[in-house]
Amino acid sequence: MLVCVTGGTGFVGAHSVAAVLAAGCRVRLLVRDPAAVGRALGPLGVDPARVEVVVGDVTAPDAVARAVTGADAVLHAASVYSFDSRKYAQVRRVNVQGTGLVIEAARRAGADPIVHVSSVGALFPSPQAELGAHSPVGRPREAYLASKAAADLLARGHQEAGAPVVISYPPALLGPHDPYLGDQNARLRNELRGLMPLWPSGGLPLGDVRDTAALHAALVTRPAGRVPAADRYFAPGRFLTTRQYVEAVGEVTGRWLPAGYLPARAMFPVGRLVGLLQHVWPWYIPAEFGAVYTCAVAAPVAVDAPSLGLRARPLAQTLADTVGWLHRSGRISARQAGRAAGGHPDTVASGRV
Repeated sequence: MLVCVTGGTGFVGAHSVAAVLAAGCRVRLLVRDPAAVGRALGPLGVDPARVEVVVGDVTAPDAVARAVTGADAVLHAASVYSFDSRKYAQVRRVNVQGTGLVIEAARRAGADPIVHVSSVGALFPSPQAELGAHSPVGRPREAYLASKAAADLLARGHQEAGAPVVISYPPALLGPHDPYLGDQNARLRNELRGLMPLWPSGGLPLGDVRDTAALHAALVTRPAGRVPAADRYFAPGRFLTTRQYVEAVGEVTGRWLPAGYLPARAMFPVGRLVGLLQHVWPWYIPAEFGAVYTCAVAAPVAVDAPSLGLRARPLAQTLADTVGWLHRSGRISARQAGRAAGGHPDTVASGRV
C-alpha cells in the first residue's frame, strides 16, 4: 500500500510517517526541501531511503498532482501552526489553499482514504459543552484557528459530496523529536526557562504526538470504501486548565514554577498589542493573542468521541519524554529540566497526572 504524506517533515507528519511505515506501508512524501527528510525522520529511527520524495509545495497544483498520482491513500498533514502575526499570510495560503488543492487532486487520483489532519481548534468556540464528531465548525476570531476552520469546512464539503475524506482532530501536541520546535514544545521550553510568569485562565486539550501518529496510521490502513455520515476522529488527549498544566510540569520536573493567572479575556488587549509589536520587534515575544484566545474558548472532547479505541498515554510520560528531549537537544539546561532531564517517565511519574 502506497501512502502519500504531505507535511511529512513536520512534527505531526514525521511521527505519522514513522507510524505508517511501521504498519507496513510504503510512503511517498511531498516536501519543499529534500534535505529536511533526513533531519525529520532520522531521529525517529527511520532511514530516509525508505521513503520516496517528490519535491514541491502543497500550494503548487503540478507538484501536488505528481505526489498523489498512484497513491492508495493520502495523509494531508501539511499545515503552518503558528500564532505569530508575521506569518498570517502564509498560514492562510498553506492551511486553506493547500488543503483544497490536495483533497481535490487526491480525489482525481482515486485515493481512498484521504485523511485531512485538522485540529480541535477548528471547532472553537463551540456552542456545545463537549466536542464530538457532529460538532459544528467554529467561527474563531483568530487567524490560525480561522484557517483551520476554513480548511475543515472544505474537507467536510468533500465528505458531504460522498468523497472518501476522513478528518482527524489532534489536540495541542507535545512530544520529543520536533523538527522545528513548534508552538506547544516552544511554550513548554519557555515555561521551563522562566519566560512565562503570567498565564491566561481557561485551558487547552493536550495530547502526545505519538498517539496522534498512531491514529493516522490506523486511519490510512483501514479498508477502503467506508464513508460513514461523519467520518471524523479525535486523537487521544485530555483537557487541562492552564493551572493544571503548569502544576503537572512542575511535578514532573520537581521544580517550583511560579506563575500568576489572569482572566483570559482581560489579556486580549495585551495579546493584540504583542501582535502589532511583533511586526517591528526583531525577537519573538511569547505572548501571542492566539494562545490567549485559545485558552479562553477551548472546550474538552467528549469521552465517547470517535477515536478508534486509542487511549492517551499518561501525561507524566509525555511531559517527561518531551522535557528530556528538550534537554538532550540543548534547548534547556539540566537545571531547567530538573529530574526529567533523562526523559525516563518510569522514574519521574507520580501517578497523579
